Amino acid sequence: MHRILLIDDDEQLGPPLATYFQRFELGLTHAFKPSDGLALLRRQPFDAAILDVMLPEMDGFELCRTIRKESDIPIVMLTARGDVMDRVVGLELGADDYLPKPFEPRELVARIQTLLRRRTGAVKAAVRAPGELVFEGLVIDPVRREVSRQGEAVDLTGTEYELLLLLAREPGKVYSRDDILNHLRGHEAELLTRAVDIVISRLRKKLEPLDCIKTLRNAGYALALRRAT
Repeated sequence: MHRILLIDDDEQLGPPLATYFQRFELGLTHAFKPSDGLALLRRQPFDAAILDVMLPEMDGFELCRTIRKESDIPIVMLTARGDVMDRVVGLELGADDYLPKPFEPRELVARIQTLLRRRTGAVKAAVRAPGELVFEGLVIDPVRREVSRQGEAVDLTGTEYELLLLLAREPGKVYSRDDILNHLRGHEAELLTRAVDIVISRLRKKLEPLDCIKTLRNAGYALALRRAT
């Protein structure tokens, strides 16, 4: 059973959601405060986290930033207003998905299942990979899910890693934003092109000073590095 952590100060939300999640073999643990949630994440293994934006002690954005410093666990943000800027900020900080409140439990389950399938599929694909993908200044190890830039380890979120791996498997091939969304999300995203641009921007910053990702106007993105000989 996959273990999911919910960090939300609404005490009425956890029990019925946990009961519903059990129908899909998802075990839900509910923390009411960010400090309690962070303590749980550091002490126990979880497969995904759900963060509310409006929280005591720190808001969901700061909490997401803190988690991302320590883990690449899939994160779904719950935004009370469903505001586009809330979604953009969440994605910029490393969230993998978002869902406006109020929400249908089935939709939340579907989002979680998509993230879990994507993560599991990436691991299985990595196991089948023949070995490291080596480029000039960049090495990607699909088996260990590790990336090094000029000999230095790079800490990527799950979404960033999978986007880089997608581009690296066929360097030079141009992937449209829709191609990338379909690969990363498994379904059409409401945020569409903005979501891809945010992840690309984060990835480029982490891979500096390498100029890894080429933008082709009105076409998409491609890996611009040559394979090492």
